Amino acid sequence: MPSFKTLFQSAAHLFYPHICTGCGSDLLKPNDLLCLHCIHDLPYTEFEKYSDNPIEKIFYGRLQIENAHAGFYFSKGQLMQTLVHDFKYKGNKEIGIYLSKMMAEKIVESNRFKNIDYLIPLPLYAEKEFKRGFNQAKIICDGMSEIMNVPVLTSNVTRIHFTETQTKKHRTERWDNVAESFKVEMPEILRNKHIALVDDVITTGATLEACAQKIAAIDGAKISIVTLTTATK
Repeated sequence: MPSFKTLFQSAAHLFYPHICTGCGSDLLKPNDLLCLHCIHDLPYTEFEKYSDNPIEKIFYGRLQIENAHAGFYFSKGQLMQTLVHDFKYKGNKEIGIYLSKMMAEKIVESNRFKNIDYLIPLPLYAEKEFKRGFNQAKIICDGMSEIMNVPVLTSNVTRIHFTETQTKKHRTERWDNVAESFKVEMPEILRNKHIALVDDVITTGATLEACAQKIAAIDGAKISIVTLTTATK
């Protein structure tokens, strides 16, 4: 005869099913957000393993960086689009944390991103963050921080101008759109520090570059770039 605990768990699963965020399957462990099939299909870039990777090449001749990395490939109609959409637009912070921890574990294993003093999320304009309810880059930093044991600094780098969406702009237009959008409130905090600037996705890198340039102007500051996803192969 089934135990009370088993009956309770079965009833709970019936009314509050624990399903995979990626495919909707209920064949997953209690504390996982993805089933084994989706975990196996995660499109890791493996860029953390080597220098001169495609993310670092984006910034050649534009920005002096220590290292750069993007955790996963993003392709329309594929698994990562489903997960990122659920995270960014449906407010599923749990999947953002979950993926960020996975990415951070590989970063730690690579031993390339050492001596990071702070994780800084690319800031959103205040009104945009208020409407969304959170900054997705901050959630990514929170997940990374748990694995990397590096503090997250959220209030020192701010976005002072609203910018139009970058989606349909080419590289020059993207740079012009964000060139003076960021400000470092207390530069002395970042003096002689190694900063990992973090965002959810990288395309041309114009927004990250514009923010990083403000940090790079501080004496002794060093910069690495980390994003959760990239379309670059």
